[in-house]
Amino acid sequence: MHALYRVSSRISFRFFSNMAGQVKEYDYLVLGGGSGGVASARRAAEFGIKVACIESKKLGGTCVNVGCVPKKIMFHAASLAESLHDMKSYGFTIDGTPQFTWNTIKTSRDAYIQRLNGIYENLLKKSGVEYVQGWGTFTDDGCVDVDGQKYRGKHTMIAVGGKPTVPDIPGAEFGITSDGFFELSDLPKKTAVVGAGYIAVELAGIMSELGSDVSLFIRHDKALRNFDEMISDNVTDSMEKSGITIVRQSTSKKLEVATDGSLTYETTAGTFSGFNCVIWAIGREPLTKSIKLENIGVNVDKKGNIVVDKFQNTSAQNVYALGDVCGKALLTPVAVAAGRRLAHRLFDNKPDLKLDYEDIPTVVFSHPPIGTIGLTEAEANAKYGKDKVKTYKASFSSLYFSMTERKQLTLMKLICVLPEEKVVGLHMQGQGCDEILQGFSVAIKMGATKKDFDNTVAIHPTTSEELVTLR
Repeated sequence: MHALYRVSSRISFRFFSNMAGQVKEYDYLVLGGGSGGVASARRAAEFGIKVACIESKKLGGTCVNVGCVPKKIMFHAASLAESLHDMKSYGFTIDGTPQFTWNTIKTSRDAYIQRLNGIYENLLKKSGVEYVQGWGTFTDDGCVDVDGQKYRGKHTMIAVGGKPTVPDIPGAEFGITSDGFFELSDLPKKTAVVGAGYIAVELAGIMSELGSDVSLFIRHDKALRNFDEMISDNVTDSMEKSGITIVRQSTSKKLEVATDGSLTYETTAGTFSGFNCVIWAIGREPLTKSIKLENIGVNVDKKGNIVVDKFQNTSAQNVYALGDVCGKALLTPVAVAAGRRLAHRLFDNKPDLKLDYEDIPTVVFSHPPIGTIGLTEAEANAKYGKDKVKTYKASFSSLYFSMTERKQLTLMKLICVLPEEKVVGLHMQGQGCDEILQGFSVAIKMGATKKDFDNTVAIHPTTSEELVTLR
């Protein structure tokens, strides 16, 4: 009896060892379970092929877990804090001082994100996509290894995303990134946000409106310098008017922990102390260094971004990449759109289908929010010549602020190219501009002219009507 058991055990062990050594084959293998990877995998599965999606962390990627979704929830919380200032003007009496509890929104926010993770997993399951949990690396035979098990795709797509950049300075580990922002258990009393991009602007605004004393450290003179000059000027001005201290011409040198546990931040603009939290928001970098791309001959640029052509092809045959890992248009809807188009091109007999990266609308959830699409005025002048560019601008206070002691401007700009005045850029900042942008983006993508805008009857009284009545 014991001998039979020992023989059976050896047979069973050899059987499972052989199984573990086998390569699992798929028509489409997706490395990365963020929004782009999941969207592409699910769309490909609709065409009756065998698909697997590999992800080491929580499904949904940056956007769902430490990006767009939880950030927008915190933006809503901050917007409610803003509106408290206006309630008296609209006839509301608030007894006592309203109290904000960070942990309340954090707990409910985290629970919602956890539900989304489950929803993503269920969507993969319903679509027939095999979900493989673990960190995947490429092997020299063209497979992806996950914990000793090899997977091979006839077509393989890389969408592993990116991570926040941390400066190479002494004490950088005492600061946190945007990922760490969502782990905070309480609102810091005094916060330093380092960076001038949209993540820095958004986090600084959220923290400030919720009650933290915020300083924003920027390398130059303005935030969002790559945006249209009108936006860059106004967002910098509006942040300062809201109470955020902006430290200009500042480059990081050192971060230290003081004896009382507070943080002292040394920069080229001086040394600043007493911070409870320092947030690095100086950019993002692709997660390409540890997936062994060299084993399959995938080229990357000097920043580590995967080099792709207009069809998302990499330098390796039948290997593709999209999303943040490519370092271009780091936006969730871009990755989703590119991923779905790639699935149709590969498996739905649409060989010419690709994403058009021109005129991509984007929103910055600042206070107030920013909406922008197309060329900035400087870009339009450089492309078409200053004599061919005509701009239309508006600056006004919306009806909402006619009743309030707190005032806030809305700014709008249309950039048109003569002679037909085709609209090549639209930039705005103000209450509701985040929602306004989507519909106007459709018009601009279709090639709308200023005349088309003028021929549209205004909706009154709204902020958006200004865009069809500009003179």
